[in-house]
Amino acid sequence: MLIVKLAFRNILRNRRRSLLTLLSMGGGFFLLCLTLSMSEGSYSNIINIFTQDHTGHVQVHKENYLERPSLYKTINHADEIITQLEQQPLVLGVAPRIYSPSLAYGKNKTFPAQVIGIDPDREAKTTRLENKISEGHYLTKEVINQITREVTNQVTREVTNQVTNLEGNQISTDGYFPAMIGFSLAKNLQLTIGDELVLISQGIDGSIANDIFEVVAIVGDVGSYERMNVYIHLSAMREFLSMQGDTSKVHELAIILSSQSEAREFAVNTQLALENKNLSVDPWQVVESSFYKSMQADKKGSYVSMGIIIFIVSIGVLNTILMGTLERTREFGVLKAIGTRPVVVFTLIMLESFVLAIISCLIGLALALPVCFWLAGVGISMPEPIDMGGIIFDTMLGEVSWFVVLLPSIVVISSTLIVSFIPAIRAAKISPLKALQAV
Repeated sequence: MLIVKLAFRNILRNRRRSLLTLLSMGGGFFLLCLTLSMSEGSYSNIINIFTQDHTGHVQVHKENYLERPSLYKTINHADEIITQLEQQPLVLGVAPRIYSPSLAYGKNKTFPAQVIGIDPDREAKTTRLENKISEGHYLTKEVINQITREVTNQVTREVTNQVTNLEGNQISTDGYFPAMIGFSLAKNLQLTIGDELVLISQGIDGSIANDIFEVVAIVGDVGSYERMNVYIHLSAMREFLSMQGDTSKVHELAIILSSQSEAREFAVNTQLALENKNLSVDPWQVVESSFYKSMQADKKGSYVSMGIIIFIVSIGVLNTILMGTLERTREFGVLKAIGTRPVVVFTLIMLESFVLAIISCLIGLALALPVCFWLAGVGISMPEPIDMGGIIFDTMLGEVSWFVVLLPSIVVISSTLIVSFIPAIRAAKISPLKALQAV
């Protein structure tokens, strides 16, 4: 108890110096907390936008589908897996998808397109596709039924049953389904709502897949992920690819969770629960590995900046502690002369540094928390939005979490104790005779 009283007495002895030290360390804590909050908050915002846009937090594929996509690498009994996944408390939505590269034809122009078969209801719960409709209507049951009724009732309407492909061969078509197309594809093909779109691809049985679709919606904008995509219902996609007999097969299951931080653990647990070596369950960090690696590289750059801040603060703290130790050389000599053990002197100086660090963290926390809460709620609008792979990032948000608060505290306290170690060792080893002779 006596050593604690001595520590506080020594801190209050030179109030001006102690106050400057506290402000320096508190300022370092404030900058660290603010930088970390902006870094973590902005990337959490980007990750949420990115994963909820189309990727999902976890994806399920057949074997190495991510590395080498193939029409024939399908997930069998997908309905059973979806039911199993939807029973998990963390799962908010599961979206089955079928993919196929295709040649899109409309108004005498052709362009390559990615055709994606979706379950509209499940897709709306998993991604923001429904909210990205710029024109027309989403693929709801009402829209699909309306298109079906129109095709059935308009018996006088001339529907082309033969479409000429690029080589001049005749290809028979007998389907007519609603489709949502990307903004750029619609612009390139000069298509609007109600126009006909012809898709040509390869069926899963080796035949030529071809169908006529009615454009019911235009999705996204010129920079979005969907710009060259075509979205149709899973049933239409299976008929398009001659998969009518494989109603439970899909290429991908995209899963959205209540927390993106649980993606890795959920992927590992799901992989074990499925007990299927032919399936691969991957978190978004693996699915979008290039984005994740660039994010981690940028985070390391932020940590370097924070390291520079704490280095500058540590030099100031070292100077203060060292000066305080030198000024009290005679006092340490008296303590040693009356029998005080070196470890007590060492502990005294380290305790003083620790108390200064704790108080500075409290000061820094009082300054940083209001700013961090404001950043988390409002954020800073960027002068020019950044397009990150089709994801528009226009606001820098902060984050308030234990990580944001505890990491700066640990860094400030540990760095203060480290720089105080040398002055404390010097004071503990000082000779009483030399100390009492010092002027």
